[in-house]
Amino acid sequence: MRGIGSKLRESRVKWQLTLREVEERSSLLAQQWDNPAYSISASWLDRVEREDRGLSATKLIVLAAIYDLTADQMIALCPASSKPRHQLDALLAMAPNATHLLAQGPLEQHARHWLPDSFLADSPPEATTLLASDKETLPSHYRRGVIGQRDRVLEPMVRAGSIVLIDTQKRAIAGRKEWTHEFDRPIYFLITHTGYVSGFCELDKQSEWLTLVPHPLSYETSRRWRFRKEIEVVGTVAAVFSRRTA
Repeated sequence: MRGIGSKLRESRVKWQLTLREVEERSSLLAQQWDNPAYSISASWLDRVEREDRGLSATKLIVLAAIYDLTADQMIALCPASSKPRHQLDALLAMAPNATHLLAQGPLEQHARHWLPDSFLADSPPEATTLLASDKETLPSHYRRGVIGQRDRVLEPMVRAGSIVLIDTQKRAIAGRKEWTHEFDRPIYFLITHTGYVSGFCELDKQSEWLTLVPHPLSYETSRRWRFRKEIEVVGTVAAVFSRRTA
């Protein structure tokens, strides 16, 4: 393990992570993988980096996951999980502090799984669509949808043709106090009697009417339906993959 400390520090600095942030992310993985042995303290990691202390395979596994190390850099040691939801939820929650090009490693592999194989080849549908469930690559409570070419509710923030990753376990409409700006505001994927829609949402005080709110720069106008009678929430958008326009 000679030199492992400096190499681990280089990986941490590359991601612009503090020792405390690595500790927090390891705690998250320990919870996701149901094993407290994956938790790493900031003080312990500091000693490993400074003194080249030896570390167990368990610690190598969690550090490899946090630093997105390639297969030949120990990521092959990561335990196979019978619960892919754990891996996806952890990766959605843990983004690097620095911008990275996804070339190799677990983040690149999972990003491929999030996108349909035909994303670049097929033309977007005219109407917003919920794609068929893909239980082989996504956890059961995640679905994918595509924003139709006629759907301009969230332009220019979410363009027509974008793929959205939908968490169907998060269906509650957030109140005004739960977000501070448009990028923090939840986006919802919904179904009506006439098809699917996606956008910002508001509920009246009695939770009787749901209003679909367009982006401030969109030319679309607000629309409303009777909540749970004329419209239902499929889920909250967890990620957006935009198609480049010509």
